[in-house]
Amino acid sequence: MIIRCDNCSVSLQLEESKIPAGDFSVRCPRCQNLLRVQKDASGKGISAVDQLAANQPAAPTTESSKEFAEKESGFQINSALRTLMSALQSQNSELTVEDDSEKPRRVLVCLGAKADETARLLAKSGYKVYVAQTPAQANERLREGKTEIMIFSPDFAAEMGGAAVLQQKANSMYSSERRRLFLISLEDGGTTMNAHDAFLRNLNLVVNTNDLPQLPLILNRAIGDYNNLYGFFNRASNLAPI
Repeated sequence: MIIRCDNCSVSLQLEESKIPAGDFSVRCPRCQNLLRVQKDASGKGISAVDQLAANQPAAPTTESSKEFAEKESGFQINSALRTLMSALQSQNSELTVEDDSEKPRRVLVCLGAKADETARLLAKSGYKVYVAQTPAQANERLREGKTEIMIFSPDFAAEMGGAAVLQQKANSMYSSERRRLFLISLEDGGTTMNAHDAFLRNLNLVVNTNDLPQLPLILNRAIGDYNNLYGFFNRASNLAPI
């Protein structure tokens, strides 16, 4: 039987003689992710091809597409204008370049009960929102490298250990990758913007569920602080801020 890790996507060959009778779990030798293998009606494991078909990238919400496209277009126009102003500034030292535009951002929502409410809230604030139903969908969306913000909760795909899988993925990232992922935990018992708690858990931000209506404001402040922290590093590395 061939199975595919939903975290690192490695394909694993299992000996048929050693496969248990019912559904079972096996640990990926590459990333140590715990894989839950389900069998179909005939008692056979789901094939790698079927898994690939099921593990599509998290889909974007339709509400966020139009506003995000307008915001992204405006950002691109402003970027072109700033480039022109910079060129003119080199000829006239009295010219100044102001950057009042806000970068349009993509956010991956990996939540349980609060998924729809959070997606609508962020879409209204101009984010391009992707909603994942499984850890595999989240992993496929992150793989494209354009989504730099991920928000998850303890009740995300609980039957698959979703929150643990996502946390493990973040913990296994190289530092250069981890710096480009702004990881947020939405939870009932956390204290919003508790930097010490977030640091100990390898998160960038903790948000209490009761503060969900203020999430866009909290995000703007937290991401702004994060970009200021890495401002000189990003410029030296020729990286755009998150």
